[in-house]
Amino acid sequence: MLFRTLAATVALIGMTPVVQAASPSAPAQSPTAAAVTRYRTATVDGVNIFYREAGPADGPVVLLLHGFPTSSHMFRNLIPLLADRYHVIAPDFPGFGGSAAPDHKQFVYSFGHMADLTDGLVQQLGAKTYTMYVMDYGAPVGYRLALKHPERVSGLIVQNGNAYVEGLGKFWDPIKAYWADKSEAKRNALHVLVTPEITRFQYVDGVRDVSRIDPDNWLHDQVLLDRPGNREIQMDLFGDYGTNVPLYPQFQAFFRRYQPPTLIVWGRNDKIFPAEGAYPYLRDLPKADLHLLDTGHFALEDKLDVMAPIIRQFLDSQIASR
Repeated sequence: MLFRTLAATVALIGMTPVVQAASPSAPAQSPTAAAVTRYRTATVDGVNIFYREAGPADGPVVLLLHGFPTSSHMFRNLIPLLADRYHVIAPDFPGFGGSAAPDHKQFVYSFGHMADLTDGLVQQLGAKTYTMYVMDYGAPVGYRLALKHPERVSGLIVQNGNAYVEGLGKFWDPIKAYWADKSEAKRNALHVLVTPEITRFQYVDGVRDVSRIDPDNWLHDQVLLDRPGNREIQMDLFGDYGTNVPLYPQFQAFFRRYQPPTLIVWGRNDKIFPAEGAYPYLRDLPKADLHLLDTGHFALEDKLDVMAPIIRQFLDSQIASR
């Protein structure tokens, strides 16, 4: 059973990150300067949204949308590999990373709300068009954004991000049970998904050589998950994920109508979003370039050396030249 509690426990450092807002600086003037990542905070509809930004201000925008339970931290190694030519923006969703995490009783944690806040951020930053890199939670956020502004999507990079019912396998059964019955018992049954054992599982399961995975990943994520009140934030989002499924036909209609250049780089051993969710994209995006990699959920942590050249070639050939 995927949700079983493992015997081992993980000792965590009891501290939360300090996030300092920064004011925008002048555009970078050289490739070296462009590759420097800036860590900023913007206020969008009264919510502080943390984001990483790098690259020339006039470069094609690449919008990196993270998954659960991480943040823009998952893109920390990829950003410098793109930032010599591309304007890279990687926000943290509310409740994640360095963004604000208001009490769930006073704030709506939903995928629609996260899409609206992301939309507000990119508009503040002046991004008229963007290629979206979507992963896990980032997929429904990004696809909702595409429904709002289809003309702004210049391309898609999809990494273990679902838009088809075929991609919701056995792992999702307890979450689906909560969608059907919002009882306290069904909600409490999902608490295991924010435990150290499951956080580590998401990084190492399906990886052939676990020594390639930095333990700082799950330690970093777990510290943030363990913040007071954050578990209930995550439970709200597990419950709201069910609102994405009825939108799948609309996401697919967007793919068919607009045919954005699309690269799919997918960890084929992922039990959360298995490869069964990757293949259906080709029904609606027959020109998409599909790469199934021998790794798990957080493929960038294991296969950056493989993925970065593929991503760069896609952007250089399909996006920069448009």
